[in-house]
Amino acid sequence: MDTHAVSVEYMRVNNLFNLGFTIAWEHIAKLDWPWEAIPQINSYIGVLINELDKNEYDERPDNVWIHKTAIVAPTSYIGTNVIIGEGTEVRHCAFIRKDVIIGCNAVIGNSTELKNVILFDRVQVPHYNYVGDSILGYRSHFGAGVITSNVKSDSTLVSVICGSERIETGLKKFGAIIGDHVEVGCNSVLNPGTVIGAKTNVYPLSSVRGFVPANCIYKKQNEITEKR
Repeated sequence: MDTHAVSVEYMRVNNLFNLGFTIAWEHIAKLDWPWEAIPQINSYIGVLINELDKNEYDERPDNVWIHKTAIVAPTSYIGTNVIIGEGTEVRHCAFIRKDVIIGCNAVIGNSTELKNVILFDRVQVPHYNYVGDSILGYRSHFGAGVITSNVKSDSTLVSVICGSERIETGLKKFGAIIGDHVEVGCNSVLNPGTVIGAKTNVYPLSSVRGFVPANCIYKKQNEITEKR
């Protein structure tokens, strides 16, 4: 498909996500661009904690709130400013650092690291994943070894490439925005400023950069096929 003709409007929040599947929906809905949420996740958590039903969540030190139905392995690490939703499973050796909102019925797997992220309901990052400064939409799934690269090698600010347009984000740390029902194949790297539209599949071993439209199959840069 001709990705140069894709409109930046497809990167708007409502075109990427069903906001009914995150407790942060009210905050994200106010934004022009989804990546504007990334530097605000810490403050979102501060507000959301006050809205939680304290009868349904266990409070731990360092502002950590875990739903009573969540399963958290004793070998996992949970840092500061974290909300873990109903029915979520945090498996052995998961590393949840700080400023993390995890939705309901999600899976955080072995050796998966999270930092400054929002995971919608039913997100699965089950094997050796790094997710930093990113948002993953409803039922999105990372294969083993998928990582979000959240800082450019030259440490300059991240921009998002959409067709022939470039949008400056003003962010030094910005990994990826992943729409609902996205599947990312094993050992892929999502480079800083990656945005993937809903229901798109990414081939294993891919290096992804810029905007990938919804309902597509990403084989490699400049080889993106629309699903039929």
